[in-house]
Amino acid sequence: MMAKAAPPDDSKTAVDQAIDNAKKIVKEGEIRFEAKDLKAARDKIVASLKNLGGYVGEENETNNGDNNRREYDLKIRVPSKNFDRFLDALSSNADHIDAKNIRVKDVTTEFIDISTQLKNKQLLENRYLELLKRATKTSDLLEIEDKLESIRTDIETTQGQLNYLNSQVAFSSLDITFYNIPTAERADEQFTTKFKNAISEGWGILKTLFFDTIMLWPIIFIGFAGVWVYRSRKKKRGNEKE
Repeated sequence: MMAKAAPPDDSKTAVDQAIDNAKKIVKEGEIRFEAKDLKAARDKIVASLKNLGGYVGEENETNNGDNNRREYDLKIRVPSKNFDRFLDALSSNADHIDAKNIRVKDVTTEFIDISTQLKNKQLLENRYLELLKRATKTSDLLEIEDKLESIRTDIETTQGQLNYLNSQVAFSSLDITFYNIPTAERADEQFTTKFKNAISEGWGILKTLFFDTIMLWPIIFIGFAGVWVYRSRKKKRGNEKE
């Protein structure tokens, strides 16, 4: 019968090849802003990316024919060490930022777990290769080769997971959306904004007057009571004279 391969020895794994346990951080996010000149904004983004070692992974442009409003969507990747520099430059050049959402994730534990799995599978592969060299029976050879094929498939899958994680750590991702507002639409928005602000401010003044009046109710009550008493006495004196 074919000899069974011994399970990987954790101590040997640590000795044979050390696991990289440096802190692994993944950064990603989205930013949306207004730009008066879309072409100039795009050229600045691409130039900044090139200077910092980044690139545009995907680019989309949409044009709303009803109001002639254009919008760009860029999915970019930039080296993680330059992510903050790129984001600061992008934010400072934006005319008006609508939204910015940045997420930071620590994947150190996940990285170490996958690396450990990969190294243990590689050790197991080496043990089966040693068994393959010593095997003499055809049945043993076939069984070992079948097991090796399964192990190698697992190794490829695990290596792919590790490569993807390394890529996420090395390059940060940012989804950039920027748009322009046509002059006519901008004027309508300004009028609508001013109208809403006027209504809001007017309502605020009305509420203030209402609550101020409620606070003064004792004085108002005393005033009304005084007027009523004065008129009652005046009326009584008039009746007595008659």
